[in-house]
Amino acid sequence: MRRSWLFLPGAERDALIGAAKGAADVLIQELEDFVPPARKDEARRLAPEIVAAWKRDRRLAAVRINPLDRGGLADLEAAMASGPDAVLLPKTAGPTDVIALAGEIDRLEGAYRLAPGSTEIVPNIETARALMQTYAIARASPRVVACLVASEDMAADLGAERGPDASELDYVRRRFLLECRAAEVVAIDCPYTYGDAAGLEADARFARRLGYVAKSAVAPEHCFVIDRVFTPSRDERARARDIVDAFETAKAKGAAQARLGGALIELPAYLNAKRLLERAKRLGAA
Repeated sequence: MRRSWLFLPGAERDALIGAAKGAADVLIQELEDFVPPARKDEARRLAPEIVAAWKRDRRLAAVRINPLDRGGLADLEAAMASGPDAVLLPKTAGPTDVIALAGEIDRLEGAYRLAPGSTEIVPNIETARALMQTYAIARASPRVVACLVASEDMAADLGAERGPDASELDYVRRRFLLECRAAEVVAIDCPYTYGDAAGLEADARFARRLGYVAKSAVAPEHCFVIDRVFTPSRDERARARDIVDAFETAKAKGAAQARLGGALIELPAYLNAKRLLERAKRLGAA
C-alpha cells in the first residue's frame, strides 16, 4: 500500500515521530532540501532512531539522503543502522549514480547484518537530463522498484513558470510514467506544492487518469486526499465488476466483445477492470 509518499523535515524530531499517526503510506525522513546546512549533522544523528520508530509502528520507513558526494554517504551509513525499507536518491543524473548507491547499500547491509537485497532504491528524477534517462536509471539495479519525479526542481531546470494547474509539467509527467512503465517500476507522481485543497484533488485525479498509482506529498494533510483518490471507490469497484461479468458472460457465449449500458466492452477495458479490482483487493487487505 504505497499510494502516498510523504517528505518530512529531517531535523524535526517531533514532526517525524508524530507522522506515524498520519495518513501517509510511506514516511520519508528528508535529509537533503528540507534540512538547512547547519542542521545536517543533527538530522543525520536522528536517522537511526526515526527509522527504527517508524518500523516499530509498522510503517514503511524511507530516508532521502543527500547526493553521495555531498554528505550522502554519511547519511546512508547512519540510516542503514536501522534498516530503512527504501533509500531515495536525489538529483539522480544517470544509471551510474544508482549503481554507486547500490554498491554502498550492499556493503552496509553486510556490515549491519541486514537481509541482502532488502533495501530498495527510489531514484528522484529532477532534471531534463535525468528524465531522458529514466528507463536506464530504473533498470540500473534490481533494488530500484520505483522512481519519483520532482516538481519544483524539474520546473527550475526547464526554466518553466510554475502554476497550480501544473500544465508546464504535463509532458514531463506523461514521459516519466511511460519510461517507468516500460521499465516495470512504479512511477511516483510529483508533489502538489500549493495549499488549495480543490487543486490538490484535481491534480491527483489527473495523475490517476494518466495511469499513476502513487503520488508524493510535502504536506501531511495532502496524504488523506491522495489516499482517497488512489483508492478505487465503491462505485468504481461496482462498475469494474459489471464490466468483468459482462465480458466473461459474452466470452462464454463465444463473443469477443460485450455491451454494457451502451458501451462496447473489449479486452483492454476488461483487463483494466480486473486490475482495478485486484488493486482494491490488495489495498483492502493492507
